[in-house]
Amino acid sequence: MTTNQKNDFKGLINNLSQVHDVLQSGAVRSVNQLLAIRNWVFGYCIVEYEQHGSDRARYGTRLLDEIAGKLKSKGMKGLDRRALNTCRLFYTTYQYFWRSLTAKLQTHNLGDKKIWRSLTAKSQSAGKSDVPIGLTVSAQLEHPARPTLSPRLLDGDKLHPELLLSRLTYTHFVELVRVSDPLQRLFYEVETVKNNWSVRELERAINTHLAFRTTMSTNKRAVIAKIKNLKPASAAEIIRDPVSLEFLGLAEKPEYTETDMERQIITHLQQFLIELGTGFCFEARQKRISFDNKHYRIDLVFYHRVLKCHVLIDLKIKEFDHADAGQMNLYLNYYKDNEMGRDDNPPVGIILCADKDDTLVEYATAGMDEHLFVSKYLVTLPKKKVLQAFIRREIEG
Repeated sequence: MTTNQKNDFKGLINNLSQVHDVLQSGAVRSVNQLLAIRNWVFGYCIVEYEQHGSDRARYGTRLLDEIAGKLKSKGMKGLDRRALNTCRLFYTTYQYFWRSLTAKLQTHNLGDKKIWRSLTAKSQSAGKSDVPIGLTVSAQLEHPARPTLSPRLLDGDKLHPELLLSRLTYTHFVELVRVSDPLQRLFYEVETVKNNWSVRELERAINTHLAFRTTMSTNKRAVIAKIKNLKPASAAEIIRDPVSLEFLGLAEKPEYTETDMERQIITHLQQFLIELGTGFCFEARQKRISFDNKHYRIDLVFYHRVLKCHVLIDLKIKEFDHADAGQMNLYLNYYKDNEMGRDDNPPVGIILCADKDDTLVEYATAGMDEHLFVSKYLVTLPKKKVLQAFIRREIEG
């Protein structure tokens, strides 16, 4: 084979590979989009039946179980009660997909089917579409892999259905419907599209309350960038800063002590664990450690099942002080020598304080245990207008 022939052959292989990659990617996107459409319509049918089915009372609370059983007998797999409930939630969360999905169903030979006629009637009765549809949308969607956004694709607090359905898989939507607040859900939609987040990256963002943490951070892009290039969970990824303690419902008092706050946290332990994130298991409060006749007490002790280590929390009702770091470093060294199990990783320490100076924190913790963190707590959440302004800036580029 001559050099020219080798080059031609190599070019042929490259062309075939490129065609395969492009068409396979298109096929995957098509399958994912059709799955999302199917499950949205499933949700619509279930909700409509629950509201208007003449014999719905016959099944009552067993409706989803009955549907799942019948579908399984018809050879449809993966549609148990939980999956059907997610379909229902998908529909109720994204009802404004009406106009786009009605048109898509017609192109898939459903134009003469009862479901299409039902959707068409529902869409017409709803009046004008919530989201503008026009040439701008088509232009935006010509390159599905390109994470571009435009203000024309946003109307009020909604992104255009075509944009979401072309960029996100149904599994993305499963994560998004977990977010009950529409504004925060819009934040996750925008960032998923803009940053090409995988489902795992989106899940990590939601589980760590990224929308909330972004509004409170001065370097918002840096906070968001940490979601990409995921590695196995590390302490730095899991420990949140700031931490919201709004759920404590603290009454006005002339003065609060760490004991007051600790008592409120224990009273609202479930909400505190949710705010900390997944994997935290409560172990002890006021854990005493002793050196000869001198005693110290660690406010709260948890065990993290993902990090496989103890997490020590020291509560401070004041601004962070350099002495706080030394105290926590003492606790960590004690736990390493006396409390670590054979399969445990080194303990993590969190100083939860009312405020902090980042420069002071940096100097105070330099050279100390790398698993020592200083987090600020908030007793009130940021105003929604901060998140709204950030989303607008993200969409406008």
